[in-house]
Amino acid sequence: MLRYEMICVGAGPAGLAAAIEAAKNGVQVVVFDENDRPGGQLFKQIHKFFGSREHRAKERGFNIGQAFLDQARETGVEVTLNAVVLGIYENGAMNVMIGDQVKQVRAQKIVVATGAAENMVPFPGWTLPGVIGAGAAQTMANIHGIRPGNKILMVGSGNVGIIVGYQMLQAGSRVAAIIDAAPKIGGYAVHAAKVARAGVPFLMSHTIKQAHGKECVTGATVIQVDSSWQPVAGTEKEFEVDTICIAVGLNPTTQLLGMAGCKMTHVPTLGGRIPVHDLDQETTVKGIYVAGDVSGIEEASTAIIEGRIAGLAIAHRLGYMDDGTFRKEREKQSQSMKGLRSGSHGERRAKAKEYLNAIMPAAI
Repeated sequence: MLRYEMICVGAGPAGLAAAIEAAKNGVQVVVFDENDRPGGQLFKQIHKFFGSREHRAKERGFNIGQAFLDQARETGVEVTLNAVVLGIYENGAMNVMIGDQVKQVRAQKIVVATGAAENMVPFPGWTLPGVIGAGAAQTMANIHGIRPGNKILMVGSGNVGIIVGYQMLQAGSRVAAIIDAAPKIGGYAVHAAKVARAGVPFLMSHTIKQAHGKECVTGATVIQVDSSWQPVAGTEKEFEVDTICIAVGLNPTTQLLGMAGCKMTHVPTLGGRIPVHDLDQETTVKGIYVAGDVSGIEEASTAIIEGRIAGLAIAHRLGYMDDGTFRKEREKQSQSMKGLRSGSHGERRAKAKEYLNAIMPAAI
Protein backbone atom coordinates (compact mmCIF):
# COMPACT_ATOMS: atom_id res chain seq x y z
CA MET A 1 0.00 0.00 0.00
CA LEU A 2 1.33 3.42 -1.00
CA ARG A 3 1.38 5.95 1.84
CA TYR A 4 1.33 9.73 1.64
CA GLU A 5 1.07 12.59 4.08
CA MET A 6 -1.67 14.26 2.04
CA ILE A 7 -3.82 13.16 -0.87
CA CYS A 8 -5.95 15.61 -2.79
CA VAL A 9 -8.83 14.31 -4.89
CA GLY A 10 -9.34 16.73 -7.75
CA ALA A 11 -6.86 18.89 -9.68
CA GLY A 12 -9.12 21.91 -10.17
CA PRO A 13 -8.44 25.34 -8.66
CA ALA A 14 -9.41 24.30 -5.12
CA GLY A 15 -7.43 21.07 -5.17
CA LEU A 16 -4.30 22.59 -6.67
CA ALA A 17 -4.45 25.54 -4.27
CA ALA A 18 -4.64 23.15 -1.30
CA ALA A 19 -1.82 21.01 -2.66
CA ILE A 20 0.47 23.99 -3.33
CA GLU A 21 -0.14 25.59 0.07
CA ALA A 22 0.63 22.34 1.90
CA ALA A 23 3.61 21.39 -0.27
CA LYS A 24 5.37 24.74 0.02
CA ASN A 25 5.27 24.25 3.79
CA GLY A 26 6.93 20.83 3.50
CA VAL A 27 4.00 18.40 3.22
CA GLN A 28 4.36 15.41 0.86
CA VAL A 29 1.37 15.75 -1.52
CA VAL A 30 -0.12 13.71 -4.33
CA VAL A 31 -3.12 14.82 -6.37
CA PHE A 32 -5.43 12.38 -8.17
CA ASP A 33 -7.74 13.54 -10.97
CA GLU A 34 -9.94 11.43 -13.23
CA ASN A 35 -9.42 13.69 -16.26
CA ASP A 36 -6.59 13.59 -18.76
CA ARG A 37 -5.54 17.17 -17.99
CA PRO A 38 -5.36 19.10 -14.72
CA GLY A 39 -6.86 22.50 -13.99
CA GLY A 40 -10.54 21.64 -13.67
CA GLN A 41 -12.84 24.28 -15.11
CA LEU A 42 -10.17 27.00 -15.28
CA PHE A 43 -8.98 26.00 -18.74
CA LYS A 44 -12.49 26.52 -20.12
CA GLN A 45 -12.59 30.09 -18.82
CA ILE A 46 -11.48 32.43 -21.59
CA HIS A 47 -13.02 35.52 -19.98
CA LYS A 48 -11.10 37.84 -17.67
CA PHE A 49 -11.76 37.54 -13.96
CA PHE A 50 -12.76 40.73 -12.14
CA GLY A 51 -12.34 42.03 -8.62
CA SER A 52 -9.01 42.86 -7.01
CA ARG A 53 -5.47 42.03 -8.10
CA GLU A 54 -5.33 39.64 -5.15
CA HIS A 55 -8.18 37.68 -6.74
CA ARG A 56 -6.46 37.56 -10.15
CA ALA A 57 -8.50 40.38 -11.68
CA LYS A 58 -7.98 40.95 -15.43
CA GLU A 59 -6.46 37.48 -15.83
CA ARG A 60 -8.10 34.82 -17.98
CA GLY A 61 -9.01 31.51 -16.42
CA PHE A 62 -6.68 29.40 -18.54
CA ASN A 63 -3.73 31.64 -17.61
CA ILE A 64 -4.59 31.25 -13.92
CA GLY A 65 -4.80 27.49 -14.41
CA GLN A 66 -1.38 27.36 -16.06
CA ALA A 67 0.11 29.42 -13.24
CA PHE A 68 -1.24 26.92 -10.71
CA LEU A 69 0.21 23.99 -12.65
CA ASP A 70 3.61 25.66 -12.83
CA GLN A 71 3.55 26.39 -9.11
CA ALA A 72 2.49 22.81 -8.31
CA ARG A 73 5.50 21.48 -10.22
CA GLU A 74 7.83 23.96 -8.52
CA THR A 75 6.66 22.92 -5.04
CA GLY A 76 7.02 19.20 -5.78
CA VAL A 77 3.33 18.27 -5.94
CA GLU A 78 2.83 14.91 -7.66
CA VAL A 79 -0.17 15.06 -10.02
CA THR A 80 -1.55 11.75 -11.27
CA LEU A 81 -4.11 12.01 -14.07
CA ASN A 82 -6.63 9.47 -15.40
CA ALA A 83 -6.87 8.35 -11.78
CA VAL A 84 -10.36 7.59 -10.48
CA VAL A 85 -10.78 7.44 -6.69
CA LEU A 86 -13.29 4.63 -6.15
CA GLY A 87 -13.81 5.07 -2.45
CA ILE A 88 -12.51 6.58 0.79
CA TYR A 89 -12.48 4.26 3.80
CA GLU A 90 -11.37 4.26 7.42
CA ASN A 91 -8.04 5.72 8.52
CA GLY A 92 -7.36 7.50 5.24
CA ALA A 93 -7.41 4.39 3.04
CA MET A 94 -8.70 4.62 -0.51
CA ASN A 95 -8.85 2.63 -3.74
CA VAL A 96 -7.68 4.40 -6.88
CA MET A 97 -8.03 3.11 -10.43
CA ILE A 98 -5.06 4.30 -12.48
CA GLY A 99 -5.40 3.11 -16.05
CA ASP A 100 -6.63 -0.47 -15.74
CA GLN A 101 -5.12 -1.12 -12.31
CA VAL A 102 -6.67 -0.59 -8.89
CA LYS A 103 -4.19 0.55 -6.26
CA GLN A 104 -4.60 0.88 -2.52
CA VAL A 105 -3.25 4.07 -0.98
CA ARG A 106 -3.40 5.71 2.42
CA ALA A 107 -3.02 9.30 3.55
CA GLN A 108 -2.76 11.01 6.91
CA LYS A 109 -4.88 13.87 5.55
CA ILE A 110 -7.26 14.02 2.57
CA VAL A 111 -8.66 16.99 0.69
CA VAL A 112 -11.74 16.26 -1.40
CA ALA A 113 -12.07 18.88 -4.14
CA THR A 114 -14.25 17.05 -6.63
CA GLY A 115 -16.22 20.08 -7.77
CA ALA A 116 -19.79 19.87 -9.00
CA ALA A 117 -21.98 18.46 -11.75
CA GLU A 118 -24.45 20.32 -13.95
CA ASN A 119 -28.16 20.23 -13.24
CA MET A 120 -30.42 19.34 -16.13
CA VAL A 121 -34.08 20.16 -16.79
CA PRO A 122 -36.27 17.40 -18.27
CA PHE A 123 -38.79 18.54 -20.89
CA PRO A 124 -40.27 16.98 -24.05
CA GLY A 125 -37.39 16.48 -26.46
CA TRP A 126 -34.61 17.02 -23.91
CA THR A 127 -32.74 13.87 -25.03
CA LEU A 128 -32.41 15.05 -28.64
CA PRO A 129 -28.90 15.69 -29.97
CA GLY A 130 -28.40 19.42 -29.67
CA VAL A 131 -29.57 19.72 -26.07
CA ILE A 132 -26.35 20.20 -24.10
CA GLY A 133 -25.10 21.50 -20.78
CA ALA A 134 -23.22 24.77 -20.49
CA GLY A 135 -20.07 22.94 -19.44
CA ALA A 136 -20.19 20.80 -22.56
CA ALA A 137 -20.60 23.91 -24.69
CA GLN A 138 -17.54 25.47 -23.05
CA THR A 139 -15.49 22.32 -23.55
CA MET A 140 -16.40 22.14 -27.23
CA ALA A 141 -15.75 25.82 -27.95
CA ASN A 142 -12.93 26.76 -25.60
CA ILE A 143 -10.95 23.52 -25.38
CA HIS A 144 -11.51 21.83 -28.76
CA GLY A 145 -12.35 24.84 -30.93
CA ILE A 146 -15.67 23.36 -32.08
CA ARG A 147 -18.73 25.59 -32.36
CA PRO A 148 -21.56 23.79 -30.50
CA GLY A 149 -24.27 25.14 -32.80
CA ASN A 150 -25.15 27.87 -35.27
CA LYS A 151 -28.12 29.30 -33.37
CA ILE A 152 -28.44 28.69 -29.64
CA LEU A 153 -31.15 29.14 -27.03
CA MET A 154 -29.64 29.58 -23.57
CA VAL A 155 -31.70 28.34 -20.61
CA GLY A 156 -30.55 30.01 -17.38
CA SER A 157 -29.51 33.58 -16.61
CA GLY A 158 -27.02 32.97 -13.82
CA ASN A 159 -23.36 33.81 -14.28
CA VAL A 160 -22.68 30.53 -16.06
CA GLY A 161 -25.54 30.98 -18.52
CA ILE A 162 -24.63 34.58 -19.30
CA ILE A 163 -20.88 33.97 -19.60
CA VAL A 164 -21.34 30.88 -21.77
CA GLY A 165 -23.87 32.76 -23.88
CA TYR A 166 -21.26 35.47 -24.52
CA GLN A 167 -18.61 32.87 -25.27
CA MET A 168 -20.93 31.30 -27.86
CA LEU A 169 -21.17 34.70 -29.54
CA GLN A 170 -17.37 34.86 -29.53
CA ALA A 171 -17.30 31.40 -31.14
CA GLY A 172 -19.42 32.70 -34.00
CA SER A 173 -22.80 31.32 -32.95
CA ARG A 174 -26.00 33.36 -32.81
CA VAL A 175 -27.74 33.39 -29.43
CA ALA A 176 -31.48 33.63 -29.99
CA ALA A 177 -32.28 34.48 -26.37
CA ILE A 178 -31.43 33.81 -22.75
CA ILE A 179 -34.47 32.61 -20.82
CA ASP A 180 -35.03 32.02 -17.13
CA ALA A 181 -38.05 31.06 -15.03
CA ALA A 182 -36.94 33.57 -12.39
CA PRO A 183 -38.35 37.11 -12.61
CA LYS A 184 -34.88 38.73 -12.43
CA ILE A 185 -31.53 38.02 -14.04
CA GLY A 186 -29.48 35.84 -11.69
CA GLY A 187 -25.97 36.74 -12.84
CA TYR A 188 -23.84 39.79 -12.24
CA ALA A 189 -24.93 42.94 -14.06
CA VAL A 190 -21.49 43.40 -15.63
CA HIS A 191 -21.87 40.07 -17.47
CA ALA A 192 -25.51 40.66 -18.44
CA ALA A 193 -24.69 44.09 -19.86
CA LYS A 194 -22.10 42.66 -22.26
CA VAL A 195 -24.60 40.16 -23.65
CA ALA A 196 -27.39 42.75 -23.90
CA ARG A 197 -25.10 45.11 -25.80
CA ALA A 198 -24.56 42.32 -28.32
CA GLY A 199 -28.31 42.31 -28.98
CA VAL A 200 -29.27 39.15 -27.13
CA PRO A 201 -32.74 39.42 -25.53
CA PHE A 202 -33.43 38.24 -21.97
CA LEU A 203 -36.83 36.60 -21.43
CA MET A 204 -37.43 36.47 -17.69
CA SER A 205 -40.28 34.45 -16.15
CA HIS A 206 -40.01 32.07 -19.11
CA THR A 207 -39.13 28.39 -19.22
CA ILE A 208 -38.64 25.88 -21.98
CA LYS A 209 -41.74 23.93 -22.91
CA GLN A 210 -40.47 21.66 -25.68
CA ALA A 211 -37.57 20.94 -28.02
CA HIS A 212 -38.54 20.21 -31.63
CA GLY A 213 -36.95 17.82 -34.09
CA LYS A 214 -36.83 14.13 -34.98
CA GLU A 215 -33.13 13.31 -35.19
CA CYS A 216 -31.75 16.53 -33.72
CA VAL A 217 -32.91 19.89 -32.41
CA THR A 218 -34.56 22.09 -35.03
CA GLY A 219 -36.42 24.47 -32.73
CA ALA A 220 -37.80 25.19 -29.29
CA THR A 221 -40.97 26.46 -27.65
CA VAL A 222 -40.74 28.58 -24.52
CA ILE A 223 -43.61 29.68 -22.31
CA GLN A 224 -44.13 32.31 -19.65
CA VAL A 225 -44.60 31.26 -16.02
CA ASP A 226 -46.53 33.06 -13.28
CA SER A 227 -45.45 33.92 -9.75
CA SER A 228 -46.22 30.33 -8.71
CA TRP A 229 -43.96 28.97 -11.49
CA GLN A 230 -46.94 27.65 -13.44
CA PRO A 231 -47.08 27.95 -17.27
CA VAL A 232 -49.36 30.67 -18.60
CA ALA A 233 -51.42 29.32 -21.49
CA GLY A 234 -51.24 31.31 -24.71
CA THR A 235 -47.82 32.87 -24.00
CA GLU A 236 -45.78 30.41 -26.05
CA LYS A 237 -42.93 31.69 -28.24
CA GLU A 238 -41.20 29.72 -30.99
CA PHE A 239 -37.46 29.80 -31.71
CA GLU A 240 -35.74 28.28 -34.70
CA VAL A 241 -32.51 26.96 -33.15
CA ASP A 242 -30.25 23.95 -33.57
CA THR A 243 -28.88 23.97 -30.00
CA ILE A 244 -30.46 24.35 -26.56
CA CYS A 245 -27.85 25.04 -23.89
CA ILE A 246 -28.87 24.32 -20.29
CA ALA A 247 -27.31 26.41 -17.50
CA VAL A 248 -29.59 25.95 -14.51
CA GLY A 249 -27.09 25.52 -11.73
CA LEU A 250 -24.71 22.97 -10.30
CA ASN A 251 -24.87 20.37 -7.56
CA PRO A 252 -21.84 19.42 -5.45
CA THR A 253 -20.22 16.06 -6.25
CA THR A 254 -20.28 14.62 -2.73
CA GLN A 255 -20.49 10.86 -3.28
CA LEU A 256 -17.01 10.13 -1.92
CA LEU A 257 -17.74 12.16 1.20
CA GLY A 258 -20.97 10.27 1.83
CA MET A 259 -19.11 7.00 1.44
CA ALA A 260 -16.48 8.18 3.93
CA GLY A 261 -19.18 8.88 6.54
CA CYS A 262 -19.04 12.67 6.50
CA LYS A 263 -22.19 14.31 7.88
CA MET A 264 -24.16 16.13 5.19
CA THR A 265 -26.78 18.87 5.26
CA HIS A 266 -29.03 20.52 2.71
CA VAL A 267 -28.27 24.18 1.93
CA PRO A 268 -30.11 25.41 -1.20
CA THR A 269 -28.06 28.62 -1.36
CA LEU A 270 -24.90 26.54 -1.82
CA GLY A 271 -26.28 24.07 -4.33
CA GLY A 272 -28.02 21.42 -2.22
CA ARG A 273 -26.46 18.53 -0.28
CA ILE A 274 -23.06 19.50 1.08
CA PRO A 275 -20.70 18.35 3.84
CA VAL A 276 -20.74 20.03 7.23
CA HIS A 277 -17.29 21.56 7.80
CA ASP A 278 -15.49 23.98 10.08
CA LEU A 279 -13.45 27.14 9.48
CA ASP A 280 -10.42 25.01 8.56
CA GLN A 281 -12.51 23.19 5.91
CA GLU A 282 -12.35 19.95 7.94
CA THR A 283 -15.44 17.72 7.85
CA THR A 284 -16.99 15.68 10.64
CA VAL A 285 -14.58 12.85 9.78
CA LYS A 286 -11.22 13.88 11.23
CA GLY A 287 -8.54 14.18 8.60
CA ILE A 288 -10.92 14.71 5.66
CA TYR A 289 -11.12 18.28 4.35
CA VAL A 290 -13.16 19.87 1.57
CA ALA A 291 -12.62 22.86 -0.72
CA GLY A 292 -14.33 24.41 -3.71
CA ASP A 293 -17.73 23.59 -5.16
CA VAL A 294 -17.97 20.24 -3.37
CA SER A 295 -18.31 22.26 -0.14
CA GLY A 296 -20.86 24.66 -1.65
CA ILE A 297 -21.27 26.29 -5.07
CA GLU A 298 -19.41 29.60 -5.27
CA GLU A 299 -16.84 31.28 -7.52
CA ALA A 300 -13.44 29.99 -8.68
CA SER A 301 -11.74 32.69 -6.60
CA THR A 302 -13.55 31.44 -3.50
CA ALA A 303 -12.58 27.85 -4.28
CA ILE A 304 -8.92 28.86 -4.43
CA ILE A 305 -9.04 30.52 -1.01
CA GLU A 306 -10.84 27.53 0.53
CA GLY A 307 -8.13 25.30 -0.91
CA ARG A 308 -5.42 27.46 0.60
CA ILE A 309 -7.09 27.35 4.02
CA ALA A 310 -7.34 23.55 3.85
CA GLY A 311 -3.68 23.28 2.82
CA LEU A 312 -2.57 25.58 5.63
CA ALA A 313 -4.62 23.63 8.17
CA ILE A 314 -3.09 20.34 7.08
CA ALA A 315 0.45 21.73 7.21
CA HIS A 316 -0.31 22.95 10.74
CA ARG A 317 -1.86 19.66 11.90
CA LEU A 318 1.11 17.68 10.53
CA GLY A 319 3.56 19.87 12.43
CA TYR A 320 5.01 21.85 9.53
CA MET A 321 3.64 25.17 10.80
CA ASP A 322 3.49 26.61 14.30
CA ASP A 323 0.28 27.91 15.87
CA GLY A 324 1.06 31.60 15.48
CA THR A 325 2.05 31.36 11.82
CA PHE A 326 -1.01 29.28 11.03
CA ARG A 327 -3.41 31.71 12.70
CA LYS A 328 -1.80 34.64 10.90
CA GLU A 329 -1.93 32.96 7.48
CA ARG A 330 -5.46 31.67 7.93
CA GLU A 331 -6.68 35.12 8.99
CA LYS A 332 -5.11 36.60 5.87
CA GLN A 333 -7.08 34.17 3.70
CA SER A 334 -10.26 34.71 5.71
CA GLN A 335 -10.04 38.47 5.19
CA SER A 336 -9.53 37.91 1.48
CA MET A 337 -12.64 35.73 1.46
CA LYS A 338 -14.75 38.49 3.01
CA GLY A 339 -14.18 40.63 -0.05
CA LEU A 340 -15.54 37.87 -2.29
CA ARG A 341 -18.57 37.23 -0.08
CA SER A 342 -19.82 40.80 -0.12
CA GLY A 343 -22.77 42.26 -2.01
CA SER A 344 -26.20 40.67 -2.39
CA HIS A 345 -24.89 37.47 -3.99
CA GLY A 346 -21.93 37.01 -1.67
CA GLU A 347 -23.73 37.82 1.56
CA ARG A 348 -26.19 34.96 1.07
CA ARG A 349 -23.32 32.53 0.58
CA ALA A 350 -21.47 33.97 3.59
CA LYS A 351 -24.48 33.40 5.84
CA ALA A 352 -24.86 29.85 4.52
CA LYS A 353 -21.20 29.12 5.33
CA GLU A 354 -21.61 30.61 8.80
CA TYR A 355 -24.53 28.23 9.33
CA LEU A 356 -22.34 25.26 8.37
CA ASN A 357 -19.58 26.32 10.74
CA ALA A 358 -22.12 26.86 13.54
CA ILE A 359 -23.64 23.37 13.30
CA MET A 360 -20.25 21.65 13.06
CA PRO A 361 -19.80 20.95 16.82
CA ALA A 362 -23.24 19.34 17.10
CA ALA A 363 -22.64 17.23 13.97
CA ILE A 364 -19.47 15.56 15.25
